[in-house]
Amino acid sequence: MFVIIVGAGRVGATIAKRMLAEGHQVSVIDEDPLSLEKLEIGLSESWEDAGGRFTLGTALEVEALLAGGIESADVLCCTTNGDNTNLVVAQIAQKRFNVAKVIVRVLDPGRAEWYGRQGLHTICPTQHAIEMIEEAVLAL
Repeated sequence: MFVIIVGAGRVGATIAKRMLAEGHQVSVIDEDPLSLEKLEIGLSESWEDAGGRFTLGTALEVEALLAGGIESADVLCCTTNGDNTNLVVAQIAQKRFNVAKVIVRVLDPGRAEWYGRQGLHTICPTQHAIEMIEEAVLAL
């Protein structure tokens, strides 16, 4: 499976390394050149030598998505710190490039719910935390 990860922070880098270790083709797009170092932590070789792909650029630009291989992607996962960036890139992947599975991290629970109803697979850590707190309060 060919997976594109947008954003190589802690979440994106962890997902990318896990997918590569499981034998998937992985391409990472990030606008910070130092993000490549995060991908290489714990590897015995460079990210590229391990089989990964890295594109320096902002995924809001179609050129960066094309360089990252979006036309061949089976899955795209947006993990940047910005909800707006994640949602726009996810919609581009879904609507323009017909990526089969698009996963997007959204911190705002209301937006995550709305975009989920539009067909994006949203993950909202904020909503998850709220639900856990509510369960804890009910258990008291």
